[in-house]
Amino acid sequence: MEQSNTTLPSETWANSSQSPAPMGAPYMAAAMLLFATFLVGLVGNGLYLWVLVMKMKRTVTTIWFLHLVSCSVLFTLLIPFFTVYILLGFHWVFGTGMCKVLSACTHLGMFSSAFLLALISLDRYTFTCHPIWSRRYRTMSWAQKLVAGVWLCSFALSVPYLVFQETSELESSRITCVDYYDTSRDQDRAETQAWRQHTHVVLFLVRFLLGFLLPFCIIAGCYSQMGLKMMEKGLARSGKPFKVMVAAVVSFFFGWLPYHLYYGLTLFKDLSKSLMGICQLICIAMFCFNVCFTPILYLFVGQTFHQVLRTSLFTLVKTAFYEDLDSDGVGPDSSGRIR
Repeated sequence: MEQSNTTLPSETWANSSQSPAPMGAPYMAAAMLLFATFLVGLVGNGLYLWVLVMKMKRTVTTIWFLHLVSCSVLFTLLIPFFTVYILLGFHWVFGTGMCKVLSACTHLGMFSSAFLLALISLDRYTFTCHPIWSRRYRTMSWAQKLVAGVWLCSFALSVPYLVFQETSELESSRITCVDYYDTSRDQDRAETQAWRQHTHVVLFLVRFLLGFLLPFCIIAGCYSQMGLKMMEKGLARSGKPFKVMVAAVVSFFFGWLPYHLYYGLTLFKDLSKSLMGICQLICIAMFCFNVCFTPILYLFVGQTFHQVLRTSLFTLVKTAFYEDLDSDGVGPDSSGRIR
């Protein structure tokens, strides 16, 4: 983490020049929000993961969502560390090694979730607009290879945070987990300060372009083409799986846009601390929404309230992920059973 997902980048509240040591009411509220997110996210994402692994037939779509939910589980498991960090007044007690590892894991989850959502959108685009090609090449083998490639690319992009994240001791004996470029001192040579600033800009651009802008353009382009194709042929939308994917995309967009905007603002040194503090809290709130409420979106999207009340939780979770009958043939049959 430099200073996010979930990511929950430690950077979001690690920058000692922007995070006051005394625990104010807003930061206490943020810590409580994180704790509540951990509880709800652990139960919700854990339930989805259990159903996908243990109770559902393996298909291309379930592979996509199995790994997407795994990203949410990864974020959820990181939350307690950052909650303790906030409650201790931004004093890092877990050591330099954990500072580096948690930062890398945060960005691993961020990149992999972005790439998976882009991959899901491309999959739906080919299935809708190029069905013959999709039926021929849309196989379990290719899906597994693509998912492996997503994780390998995400890991490679996360490695720099093992190097550039470190702990720094302040005059107040408080230890913070910060980015390499946030530890510069007045006595550093001009070349060193310039290198730190260059590192800051490069990491931000890579994170923003590859972790947000490129996936979002792919997602928006795929859905736009799908919509035009459906309007042209007078086709209905593909039903539940389509809505689930849209819910995941919306959650990703609003969950991560404030984070990237915040780190864009950190490139400017003269912004007020109060503005940066507000942006930090918005990042925390939107991250919590992303981790905590995405499972709820999966569960309730496309369902009316009375249908939800009349459907068992277990059946609802399973049907939230069924594939189109024309795609993999694992949707519910006329009796409502999962094939």
